[in-house]
Amino acid sequence: MHCEGCASQVSHCLKGYDGVEQIKTEIGDNKVVVSGKFDDPMKILRRVQKKFSKNAELIFPKPNPKQDQKKEPQQKKDSTPQIKTAILKMNMHCEGCVHEIKRGIEKIKGVQTAEPDRSKSMVVVRGVMDPPILVDKIKKKLGKHAELLSQSTEKSKDNKDKDSNNKNNNKNEDCDGNKIFSYPPQYSVQHVYPSQIFSDENVHSCSIM
Repeated sequence: MHCEGCASQVSHCLKGYDGVEQIKTEIGDNKVVVSGKFDDPMKILRRVQKKFSKNAELIFPKPNPKQDQKKEPQQKKDSTPQIKTAILKMNMHCEGCVHEIKRGIEKIKGVQTAEPDRSKSMVVVRGVMDPPILVDKIKKKLGKHAELLSQSTEKSKDNKDKDSNNKNNNKNEDCDGNKIFSYPPQYSVQHVYPSQIFSDENVHSCSIM
């Protein structure tokens, strides 16, 4: 804070905030003392960073780094979208209906692809969406009847890699879980080939080492 104007800006952004009762600014020490009935001081810090300066820091009470580390992975997990595939039953009379349904469904937020099949009266929809909500949106926006037949969630890349690794490992095991070793080994360096001194042409030949 360089002047009284800076101090008034800080006080203004915290006034009326939930739990804040008193605000004391110390321009010389670049400190703001906030007191009141609030549970999380980090919320006060985030408000100052958002409204006034991103360089604001919490001096007391000191934040717990372990809690911040626990919160970050949870936020990353929650932010990962799940791609779902829904199979819908919809009546299609002609190619015009097929084109209209495909174009209308793909305009709905979260939908990535829509593949209608006129012969089966079905539409396969793929995207980040909630299938039951998607059915309601189709009825409202397109004015067409839709029925949810089935839905599934696609596996992430990490799960696919784990499954493929497990399959490769299982190839070297029998039904009882015992390891199976192939001969010769995969690499020729590990394989000791038999001596070439003996041959079928001269079966009585021998060699003394």
